[in-house]
Amino acid sequence: MTRIIAGRAGSLTLEVPDAGTRPTSDRVRESLFGALESADALRGAAVLDLYAGSGALGLEAVSRGAARAELVEKAPRAASVVQRNAARVAKAIGRDAAIEVHRSAVVTYLQAVRGPFDVVFVDPPYDLAEHDLAHNLELLVRSLAPGAIVIVERASRSPEPALPAGLVADRSKRYGDTTLWWSRPAAPAADDADD
Repeated sequence: MTRIIAGRAGSLTLEVPDAGTRPTSDRVRESLFGALESADALRGAAVLDLYAGSGALGLEAVSRGAARAELVEKAPRAASVVQRNAARVAKAIGRDAAIEVHRSAVVTYLQAVRGPFDVVFVDPPYDLAEHDLAHNLELLVRSLAPGAIVIVERASRSPEPALPAGLVADRSKRYGDTTLWWSRPAAPAADDADD
């Protein structure tokens, strides 16, 4: 069972797709969102949840004060689950929660999206090839707000994600079989700042 941990929709139970997804554990989400809240990264934020699965990460962010969330999920059955979960969270919050579900491949979505996003969750299937993840991160860079936070969730046995130009590693934290890799946009070069 997956649930919204805290915020305006706290304790709301979420559906989980019956196959093909790997929900982030409550323990990892509690730690992740504790760190985001201590950095005051959620209040009023624009959030992007790639490979959304059940939508738990993006919906947790909205419950805790994010202004809007876009959730991207390619698998039709999972996308239907995300849509139902999004509707339930929006109803629980009791305001016009700006939650949009995109039934799309991540690469297709990133080729068209403009952003800017303040917080991005990237939780791909464990079998996603490393070069595909690197390509998606490269496409993502242009849609990031200055000071954005990008969090990649991977199996601890997976290598550190290869970051493109435009993203710099911030930190990582291991939780048993799962590791979260945090990164931020690179500071613009001095000559870029003068333009």
